[in-house]
Amino acid sequence: MRGSRPEDGQHSTSDSGERPRPWLRVIASLALFGFLIGMMVGRLLQPAELRLAEVQVVEQGLDLWFNEHPQVHAGHLEGAFVLRVECLGREQRGQLQLDRRPVSWRLQRERRELVLRLVATRPLRGQWHVEEVEGRWRLAVRLALE
Repeated sequence: MRGSRPEDGQHSTSDSGERPRPWLRVIASLALFGFLIGMMVGRLLQPAELRLAEVQVVEQGLDLWFNEHPQVHAGHLEGAFVLRVECLGREQRGQLQLDRRPVSWRLQRERRELVLRLVATRPLRGQWHVEEVEGRWRLAVRLALE
């Protein structure tokens, strides 16, 4: 029999040595397993990050397309029209024509926001609205010269 020989001069069934505690490992394993399952469920239930998909130049302004409903903050700054959206996206720039006059636009990243600046030779007035179109969200920016 395996346990009938003496080990180090003592029988193997004696309590002189420290025995492993299997409950400590079981509880630690269950805690780790629960933590990992919680992380996976949390990741599945987390809302999608707001992301700018594309920018389209249209007559009298721009259309910005998002995957989720954007929260927009608008303002005028020394004749320029400025929009701030907290989202992911890449920096872009371009130009459009408004009453046969060029209007430059630029998307820049500032911390966690994308900032859209529209600048023309004359001061701009801008209006915007958000609507859902075929599962995507369109931020329509319409401009007029003052």
